[in-house]
Amino acid sequence: MKTLLQSKWMVLLMGTVLYLATTVLVWKPLPAPPPPSANDGHGKFTPKGPSWDFANPEIDQIVEELKKEKTTLADREQKLNELATRLQTERMELNQVTQTVHQLQRDFDATILRVQDEETANLKRLAKLYATMEPASAALVMKELDEAAIVKILVFMKDEEAAPILESLAKKGETDARRVASISERLRLAVFRKPSNKPKS
Repeated sequence: MKTLLQSKWMVLLMGTVLYLATTVLVWKPLPAPPPPSANDGHGKFTPKGPSWDFANPEIDQIVEELKKEKTTLADREQKLNELATRLQTERMELNQVTQTVHQLQRDFDATILRVQDEETANLKRLAKLYATMEPASAALVMKELDEAAIVKILVFMKDEEAAPILESLAKKGETDARRVASISERLRLAVFRKPSNKPKS
């Protein structure tokens, strides 16, 4: 009997019997699942049917917000595109205006140069004319001109031609002497001074 109890087969058989008995004593059937409902009372949503065939208000709200955000972004992008187009148009118009202004400036400069050239030629003729007059007569005529005009004429005269005229002009009185001093100062500061080297005709 002792040998029988110590055999491997007997130990295996007894272990199996003990396992089955313990399993039968411990095992209890699982409770049946509750009937399906839309809400179990705790705020949790229990879907009916397949998972792809149900509606969730929270998800619907999120989808609606995403749609609104998408619409807002599309409107903003459209406005930005319109603004970029308007800026491009205004930039092109500004470039055209700038080119027009530059062209007008060039035309104006050319006109000024032409007028200056014509004025220079006229001033040279006047200087030659006054140089051929008697200094007293030339001084009498120049007395009626403003200082700027006198300076412009004297610039194109030789020193020996201008000196007698200024001397005659200064002899007219103290006021004329101060005027000759002012004209002399302006002649000293004159930027353009090209005395003629041609002999008097």
